[in-house]
Amino acid sequence: MTPDMYPAYKKVEQANDYVRRVEMVPMRDGTKLYTVIVFRKGTKNGPILLSRTPYNAAKATLRIPSTRIIDILPLMDAEFVNDGYIRVYQDIRGRDGSEGAYVMNRPIRGPLNDTGIDESTDAYDTIDWLVKHVPESNGKVGITGSSYLGFTSLMATIDPHPALKAAVPQSPMVDGWLGDDWLHNGAFRVTNLDYITGQTTDAGSGGSVPSGGSDDYLKFLRAGSVGDYARQWGVDKFPFYQKLAQNPAYTPFWSEQAVDRWLGARPLTVPTMLVVGQWDQEDSYGAPAVYQALKDKPNAKDRLHLVIGPWRHSGVNYQGDSLGALKFPGDTALEFRTRYMKPFLDHYLKGAPDPRIAPVVTYQTGVNKWDASQQWPAGKPTPLYLKANGSLGFAAPASGGHDEYVSDPSKPVPFVPRPVHMGDRAVWTTWLVHDQRFVTDRPDTLVYLSEPVDKPVHIMGAPQVDLYAATSGTDSDWVVKLIDVYPDDNGYTPEMSGFELPVGIEIFRGRYAHGFDKPAALVPGKVERYRFGLPNVDHTILPGHRIMVQVQSSLFPLYDRNPQTFVPNIFDAKPTDYVKATQSVYYGGDTPSSVVLPVAAN
Repeated sequence: MTPDMYPAYKKVEQANDYVRRVEMVPMRDGTKLYTVIVFRKGTKNGPILLSRTPYNAAKATLRIPSTRIIDILPLMDAEFVNDGYIRVYQDIRGRDGSEGAYVMNRPIRGPLNDTGIDESTDAYDTIDWLVKHVPESNGKVGITGSSYLGFTSLMATIDPHPALKAAVPQSPMVDGWLGDDWLHNGAFRVTNLDYITGQTTDAGSGGSVPSGGSDDYLKFLRAGSVGDYARQWGVDKFPFYQKLAQNPAYTPFWSEQAVDRWLGARPLTVPTMLVVGQWDQEDSYGAPAVYQALKDKPNAKDRLHLVIGPWRHSGVNYQGDSLGALKFPGDTALEFRTRYMKPFLDHYLKGAPDPRIAPVVTYQTGVNKWDASQQWPAGKPTPLYLKANGSLGFAAPASGGHDEYVSDPSKPVPFVPRPVHMGDRAVWTTWLVHDQRFVTDRPDTLVYLSEPVDKPVHIMGAPQVDLYAATSGTDSDWVVKLIDVYPDDNGYTPEMSGFELPVGIEIFRGRYAHGFDKPAALVPGKVERYRFGLPNVDHTILPGHRIMVQVQSSLFPLYDRNPQTFVPNIFDAKPTDYVKATQSVYYGGDTPSSVVLPVAAN
């Protein structure tokens, strides 16, 4: 009856083709951060590629128990560690193995942060330690990562360590109110409630809100406002939720932690390649915003690049041969890493020849090829006008008019077909390319459709919405979709026949018509002009395809419902505040609603 439990299994490390070391790296205030250093055995004089993460450095560097380095690390690391790079992952403060207090997107030292430390100083101290204590390195460091790791990568370029020679921030969190994770133009993204719960409990090991796995559409609809749902499940007690709920408008809480503003106020000293997915469902705003903030810096010409690929959020780090129903003639993510990212890093970290990468590199969907541009946007602003009888065209309407629909908060327009399961990765990662025919015939969605185009329409930039609209209520959301409609008979890919592919989707909360920091009630019946951008794209609408614009007033439950009655804080709207409203979209004459396309010369 010998007991069969063994104290611990220790792998036979002699069989590994790699070295993996764990260090607690001290910061200037004495806090120690959990840091994992991984490299192939025999590596000498290798550059360091650093990622600072809130998502568990230990798991990121032991993805699969294996004796091979390419198995234990994420897919995107293979090209680098196979060429002598030293890969380093570090838990940021207060997360997983690191000491200290966690603050979501910890602001830079200044009005919102009087502690003397931030992600910039922690990156500086980490790099300083690495170049002194990793004898296998050549003393040069690059930093990369996507999403939150994109944010920490950008932060490292603020007051950077001299050894930081290059940065590749991917889908970085830059402005959480204007267009990244938390809100878009003032409309709250309900998916954040699960993220906040998991991210800010148990050092980041918490789970989602335990509200069941039923149709999320009904779950959030029956709960009432976001505040009602938060109180029902105890999320209202979470500090970060309270920060969100207390700052529904674009207060200094948001504007003073916008990373593009921090970077724009400083010289560009670290060569930077900004990366984003064309259909990034979480952080489509940040990378192009930082590019615009930095592109006119004196030394930006040779040191700053923007890359837009045909990917979902963080899709650049995975297999990139498809997205939803879209199929590409190759692994576009691997192509980016081998053609652009690695040569860029090799040049600055290994002394390789200058790859002479263009300032802007984008993947032209529809035609499926990489484009190189000297500026962004690369197209000429060209209005595409809404017209009578649901028509759409580049010629201005001969006369004006308007169309109407009734928006009912008790029956909001879903963002994907029901039942909605936002936690389903297959749904969440592809919703921005989902066939829009599921809402085309809804009475609360206006549809404007062009004739088949007779020549390619190549869009390079962020289409701009210029919408003239009125509501019978005192507040309203406006959702605009730009859609590529495939021909009904598509012989080459019959599964795409009639497909309504979103080129871009965005929302605008009407109370901010006169300033994001100036929420105000709308005047019933008064026509307001709403101008906002759709995501940046490089896309060609092919001959025979049609262009469609859809207008609606909800995108639920991705975004919280607008009660259509002005209240001081929509987080705490009462059931009686939610009312039907007649929405009017105007076209032609003095109210020429359009979507302005950045059309490139063919």
